[in-house]
Amino acid sequence: MVNTQPSISVLGATGSIGDSTLDLLRATGNKFEVRALTANRDAAKLAKLAREFGARFAAVADDGEYFRLKDMLAGSGIAVAGGRQGLLEAAQVEADTVVAGITGAAGLAPAFAALAPNRRLALANKEALVCAGDVFMARVRETGAKILPLDSEHNAVFQALAGSPAKSAERITLTASGGPFRKTPREELARVTPEQALKHPTWSMGAKITIDSATLMNKGLELIEARHLFSVEPSRLDVLVHPQSVVHAIVRFTDGSMIAGMSMPDMKIPLAHCLAWPGRMEWKAPVLDLAQLGTLEFEAPDLKRFPALRVAREAMEAGGAAPVILNAANEIAVEAFLEGRIGFCEIAALVEASLARAEKESLKEPRTVNDALAIDHIGRSIASALLPQFAAKAS
Repeated sequence: MVNTQPSISVLGATGSIGDSTLDLLRATGNKFEVRALTANRDAAKLAKLAREFGARFAAVADDGEYFRLKDMLAGSGIAVAGGRQGLLEAAQVEADTVVAGITGAAGLAPAFAALAPNRRLALANKEALVCAGDVFMARVRETGAKILPLDSEHNAVFQALAGSPAKSAERITLTASGGPFRKTPREELARVTPEQALKHPTWSMGAKITIDSATLMNKGLELIEARHLFSVEPSRLDVLVHPQSVVHAIVRFTDGSMIAGMSMPDMKIPLAHCLAWPGRMEWKAPVLDLAQLGTLEFEAPDLKRFPALRVAREAMEAGGAAPVILNAANEIAVEAFLEGRIGFCEIAALVEASLARAEKESLKEPRTVNDALAIDHIGRSIASALLPQFAAKAS
């Protein structure tokens, strides 16, 4: 008898996206056969999940954790791998759907490796398109893989378009919550601590994306992602601040019609859409009660207090290697902020300075994933070299 149970792999199974994915699988009675799971370095959690879901393959990115994972899964029949190559092997394990939930540029190569004929890639890793958008989408067309955007904003756009050609969308607007400092005066932003920045008013996410949300850099990265996902010019992309976070995106069509994607702010909702597409998953989803909510607020983003969004848009418009440098420098800056080495306002400043320095390098647009990773390395080196200047300003 042929097994018709759909299969799934989760790249980044121990992170926030992985947690949501596996919680949803539990809530729906484990209707998917889990093929591969990966983690960055939490071998203990990965081993536990691999056993729970009966995965065929488990890989940990940290080489030092490989033997620990191997010991924990000894006798289970689960194949084990480690390091960068291990992640690539996990991405290529045969599965109907692959959830790309590894954060940062580290998720680019595994997400790219997961592209295969007739495969669905539920993409949560925006950096894959920020760093190598043209390369990535060319591979999508070549393989016939289907990209299902997992970010709530891009998923809302995907559903709003519902098969309509992208050229019929006159304007695509992504919403931003505004983060924890939406009303904070600029002079107070200079004194913001990592602990304060990690207290997002709406979403529960990993540290990196939570800081990006606080600076609005996340929305800039999402604009670049949307440009590639939906093949639209930068001039047709916009951002609105919407603190309730129930309207995730708005598409205005050429005939004047507007469709807004709405739901409660819960990552499991767009995830459920991706896993069941083109059908709909039945689960106890949180219901949006508009009468109880009462009002919806919208405002233009303040680019003076949150310059990261301006910097990201300029990088998107510049194209070439600029988006790769933007992302690389931002990862260095956010890490430095979380470690207390630079202030909150220095995040965007360091990224902008890194872009200016990289412009002198005459870097070419990446044509391959390896090109993108090489430029990413250059961007990190530039940002790291400039970091002491901004650390001095913050002290």
